Amino acid sequence: MSTKKNIDTALIHGGISNDKHTGAVNVPVYLTSTYKQDGLGKLRDKYEYSRTGNPTREALEALIAELDGGYAGFAFGSGMAATTAVLNLLHSGDRVLISSNVYGGTFRVLDKVFNHFNLTYTIANTANPVIFETQITSDVKAVFIESPANPLMTITDIRAIAAIAHRHNLLVIVDNTFMTPYLQKPIELGADIVVYSATKYISGHSDVVAGLAVVNSAELAERLAFIQNSTGGVLSPFDSYLLIRSIRTLGVRMDRHVENAETVAKYLRENKAIQTLFYPGLEDHPGHSINLQQAKNGGAMISFELKENYDIRSFFEHLQLVTLAESLGGVESLICHPSSMTHASIPAPIRRIVGITEGLIRLSVGIENVDDIIADLQQAIDHSEVK
Repeated sequence: MSTKKNIDTALIHGGISNDKHTGAVNVPVYLTSTYKQDGLGKLRDKYEYSRTGNPTREALEALIAELDGGYAGFAFGSGMAATTAVLNLLHSGDRVLISSNVYGGTFRVLDKVFNHFNLTYTIANTANPVIFETQITSDVKAVFIESPANPLMTITDIRAIAAIAHRHNLLVIVDNTFMTPYLQKPIELGADIVVYSATKYISGHSDVVAGLAVVNSAELAERLAFIQNSTGGVLSPFDSYLLIRSIRTLGVRMDRHVENAETVAKYLRENKAIQTLFYPGLEDHPGHSINLQQAKNGGAMISFELKENYDIRSFFEHLQLVTLAESLGGVESLICHPSSMTHASIPAPIRRIVGITEGLIRLSVGIENVDDIIADLQQAIDHSEVK
């Protein structure tokens, strides 16, 4: 009789954690496109074609389902492939409510791709349940939440929004990329589907592009499995293996990420060059108390703005340890300019409305020595001061 594992143990022993044929403690990489059949309709162990099913990918999918407390998991070639597959559960004429600041790629696929099929969206105030409910119209069929949201770290009460959404028969989708199942479990809070850009913390080493989705029911599992197989955006066996490898260290990595982020956030809060600071782990961050009710801590993502007498271009140019790059969640500290990088696909007027300013900086705090991270930020700030 199996028992529920502590998350730290499940990261290592969850899902399908070894090879049933040899006893190998690592699931092998099954680099095959197809499988021999013993006769018409006689499959060996259910496998027929690797787009439909692959043992290495299946091990990863079972693992993420267990970590999230879901019914089934699905692995895709990118986070956007996972999001696209989930959105394909909806129909022409449906509308999706999205959090006021979400990843730019999510906005782009809705605004520039799904709109061709008459699947529309409305930017909603998911941070305020009362206002959110007033935005539900008869054509709304789903809500897509990020909490903390990218890049302003806006907090949504997932449990409250899910309860409202379910009263209106809406599908609740949560992008949990920033928090991972180690820090937050949206399905336990009422979400129907969780999606991840597994490229980020779940991979953690900036060497894999991947996406994951977890559903909470057999009905959604059957529908999403059909979409995954039909559209074919599956994750390769080798990348599936790499994610399983990475997940085994997710807990220790996230603990270090968060420890460093908390220290960096406190440093930035006291820094004379900082105009505004967004970090859910600080007590004065809007939604801090709600975040602590649904997540282990504030995560490791920080956004901030420099004061007007600091040159943002000079700041980026003088960074030496912290790397200016797209993406986040790697062991190395990464920094970006959302309005020209991760969120450039969102039109400038909408960016201004939701608060993504030209001066906003987003920092993914890595696991380097925290004193070295702070020293690099400080010397870049010093060089960027306009005197």
